[in-house]
Amino acid sequence: MSGETAPRLILASKSASRRAMLDAAGVAYEAVPADIDERAVEVGLAGAAPGEVAEALAVAKAAAVAALHSGALVLGSDSLVVAGGRRFDKPRSAEEAGEHLRFFSGKVMELHSAAALVKDGGCEWSHASIARLHVRDLSEDFIAHYLSLEWPEIGHTVGAFRIEGPGVQLFDRIEGDQFTVLGMPLLPLLGALREAGVLLA
Repeated sequence: MSGETAPRLILASKSASRRAMLDAAGVAYEAVPADIDERAVEVGLAGAAPGEVAEALAVAKAAAVAALHSGALVLGSDSLVVAGGRRFDKPRSAEEAGEHLRFFSGKVMELHSAAALVKDGGCEWSHASIARLHVRDLSEDFIAHYLSLEWPEIGHTVGAFRIEGPGVQLFDRIEGDQFTVLGMPLLPLLGALREAGVLLA
């Protein structure tokens, strides 16, 4: 965009994996974590598909930060996990993480990751993608050892795993791209950032 200044990009998140994705992709941004009541947003989404919920939460996070930063393009993102017909939030304790892992054992975990770009109160773009992670049969010994390695770090993750760490040992097959698994649909996002003039086309 010759002659025009690229919009300032703010990431409305404190997620280390999302920051790492943007850093690796060479995207310049500032990080300003969003402060929203996610449960309150979800109340109005009863019956919505998981991808729609993730997308709405991504928009809400971006909008909350955009309201405080006039003229900035704000990136919100969210992920949620569904397995066996149940939705799972981040585990609140090591014991709860263990319960989640026992439930996931031998099942397919659906991970929905969404991103949205909001500027001055208007959503300019949003997208949700899905990955299907096939969890192998997990022994009690493995779960205990895994939690000793990964708690409390996995308390910040839906699904109780970090795919870039020992969490990769939970799975025997993954359908979907690595960025969705890491928590953000990066390739569609990069296209949107090019359209917005944040990145060179």
